Amino acid sequence: MQGFFVRMLITMLGLVFASGILPGVTISGTGSLLLAAILLGLVNAFVRPVAFLLTLPITILSLGLFLLVLNAAMFGLVAVMLDSFVVAGFWSAVFGALIVSITSTVASWYIGSDGRFEIFVVTRR
Repeated sequence: MQGFFVRMLITMLGLVFASGILPGVTISGTGSLLLAAILLGLVNAFVRPVAFLLTLPITILSLGLFLLVLNAAMFGLVAVMLDSFVVAGFWSAVFGALIVSITSTVASWYIGSDGRFEIFVVTRR
């Protein structure tokens, strides 16, 4: 359960970065930031796999580049669900999803599956 909250905080951090860097992404209020992070997690857990399977031929033909469009669609879907989360257009959604993904990936390098900070040291003899 601790891992869920840590990953939610990481997603919130990515959303804060996206709204701070991109002029087309706006999140007003801490409550809506928390709700956007929860909804983004739920959408990525339940809607994205179905959308991925439906668009698999396009993804294969585009050599995986269509996944950027799919991530932007999930980002935009969350924005449609919340009135206080505004995404101005397609490119704002693409770059916003990219910023959240990069933030989550970098943070996941240091956070284990149970939500604790982990560093693995390998010593060679």
